[in-house]
Amino acid sequence: MPTFTALTTLTGKKAAEGLGEAMERLDPEPTGVGVFEVEDGSGLWEVGGYFTEAPDETALAVLAAAFEAKPFVVSELPETDWVAHVRRELAPVEAGRFFVYGSHDADKLPEGRIPLLIEAAMAFGTGHHGTTLGCLKALDHLLDDGFSASKVADIGCGTAVLAMAAARVWDGDIIASDIDQVAVDVADANLKANEMGGRVHCVEAAGFDHPDLKSHAPYDLIFANILKGPLVALSPEIGANLRTGGYAILSGILNEQADDVISVYRQNGFNLMKRDEIGEWSTLILSKQGVI
Repeated sequence: MPTFTALTTLTGKKAAEGLGEAMERLDPEPTGVGVFEVEDGSGLWEVGGYFTEAPDETALAVLAAAFEAKPFVVSELPETDWVAHVRRELAPVEAGRFFVYGSHDADKLPEGRIPLLIEAAMAFGTGHHGTTLGCLKALDHLLDDGFSASKVADIGCGTAVLAMAAARVWDGDIIASDIDQVAVDVADANLKANEMGGRVHCVEAAGFDHPDLKSHAPYDLIFANILKGPLVALSPEIGANLRTGGYAILSGILNEQADDVISVYRQNGFNLMKRDEIGEWSTLILSKQGVI
């Protein structure tokens, strides 16, 4: 399947984020949009999208003009074994008691750690990003405090690494969801690779919009490693689907966005228990109406 990229640069974070949001409404729609600061002191931001069919270059030109960005550069990527490529690049990740690795590093598994085999694939969540790492460390923190869960939901699961981490430490009812069927397929493949087939139920869903997610509620623990906008929008649903005294581990939040997210969740009955920053990303542990 061909893959196309459309990339541009512009000045200012607000404009870049606005352009990224506008790109998500294109037709054909991108399979993913990224907004990144160019870390060279120039003040420039890069905005890019991935497409499985050729993007509408006229629509891209209109967006570039509207946001005062440089013209988009559209390219068709050659067929590449990205999984093999990333396997050569990614090193194991240690997050407290958890050890995330690829099969090429199976011989590096430290004694006494909880292994999570995640192959590079078309889904977010190898543990190398500050958000996934932060969520694993947050889970490790809860475990250190003696917390135990019998029902867990991983919303926006990507590779399902968080759901698998929960399934490694607890017997119980664990469900993972993602809006992208490719991610759901990757999650199922990772479960099989970890000999955990059947331990986590994976579904395609936006938020809690799936009968299986609703029927398993209320949860003791909910992971949501997505972005600020969806996290804010989902705050009432996360509150409604989490038991009193349960925990929500949230990430995908830039450090400067964390106060806004905390404020919204406080309005929905949550208390902030812990906030951790890794690079430019924040991870929050929130308790529904107090500590258990």
